[in-house]
Amino acid sequence: MYLLKKTSHFSALKLKKMFSFQYCYILQSKISFFIVCRIYLFSLCFCLQNSFAQKKAYSALDSLPPILLMDESLQAELADALDQMYNFQFPTAEKEFLQIRQRYPEHPLPYFLMALSQWWKIMPNTDNNAYDDIFLAYIDTTLRKAETLYQANPKNVEASFFLAAAYGFKGRLHADREQWLKAASAGRNALRSMRRGKEINALSPEFLFGDGLYNYFAEWIPENYPFLAPIVAAFPKGNKELGIKQLDEVARKAFYTRVMANYFLMFIYNSEGKTHLVAPIAKRMYEAYPQNPYFHRIHAISSFFMGRSEEAETLAKEILDRIEKKQFGYEAISGRFAAYILAQTHLGKDLLKAIEYFEKVIYFAETIKAYDSGYYHTSLEWLYKHYRQQGKLEKAREYLEKLARHAEKKNKKRKTARKELRQLKRDIRKQKQIEGL
Repeated sequence: MYLLKKTSHFSALKLKKMFSFQYCYILQSKISFFIVCRIYLFSLCFCLQNSFAQKKAYSALDSLPPILLMDESLQAELADALDQMYNFQFPTAEKEFLQIRQRYPEHPLPYFLMALSQWWKIMPNTDNNAYDDIFLAYIDTTLRKAETLYQANPKNVEASFFLAAAYGFKGRLHADREQWLKAASAGRNALRSMRRGKEINALSPEFLFGDGLYNYFAEWIPENYPFLAPIVAAFPKGNKELGIKQLDEVARKAFYTRVMANYFLMFIYNSEGKTHLVAPIAKRMYEAYPQNPYFHRIHAISSFFMGRSEEAETLAKEILDRIEKKQFGYEAISGRFAAYILAQTHLGKDLLKAIEYFEKVIYFAETIKAYDSGYYHTSLEWLYKHYRQQGKLEKAREYLEKLARHAEKKNKKRKTARKELRQLKRDIRKQKQIEGL
């Protein structure tokens, strides 16, 4: 399935396994994220369904206010701003969002959009907490505005939607920060915002997003995390195949949820080993938003997966160039991936360049203290073997010591590295004795 070239030290199978693990880690890094995010999705699903259902049943709920989310004229105004946000042109996007706030100061929508803008600033490196405070400030304002709308009119479906969505994003951030009590609290509040019942099952492509996510993950969660099965059992059964079809429709037709639908489809297809389906989505997202470092990174990786080495090499070089120019959002995580791709593509044609890029992998990993990275370990191992073969034992020792120290404790690679390090030290002593003769 994967057209990966063999290298002198690593088989295509090993490379594929390592990329699969790291790529999946990008899209969904913590089990805790699933717990909180799925709670959000459960509640969001029902809110979205009920929101559209109540719109259809407007005559029965004559007190329902107009739904701003479905205002086509507003969507037309916001289309460019949302594209600018996804393309990491945040000042332009936020200027429009703030103008919407002036027109609708009591509606949660503009505050939620501003929060979403901060979230995308976090996306390239979720360990970056520089935008946490402003993100939480906008999320909390969204919650206050939504709660006010809900208290004034419990039939205001947008209020429930924004309460669930805002608590969901808040819970996700707290989970990423390992603030478990806060994450659990946000999850409970998201559930509390869930609307009671649904009046019809026909959904628009926009509101189909929540239903698609629910159908897929309600079946996926107990399969992959059995300890959560009792919790999921309390909800209606899911259907992964139907969920994928629904998300695909959202990805093609929706307005507000289109990009996030594509995001989740990439995760789903990768987790199912369908890289050939990930690649076109990543390519489409990158072509639509060429300044988005997250989509840039996934496009480069999936291109490499599919054996399109020249395309992957071009994309990886662009990433490193933008890092050097300090372009916003391009940082060490993207650099680590890009450098590794370039190291692999240069093996067999330019050894010195390959060495240079393996060194960059190590530099980027150590910059962000990603000592558990598979790319970091593999680069250390390759450079160790290379210099050992060259007879440069002291240089080889530098990489092997790091590998022996940072490889996972229960990993065979750590045990092997420590064993080889003992032998390498003996060989170094012998080498010095010979040189002293």
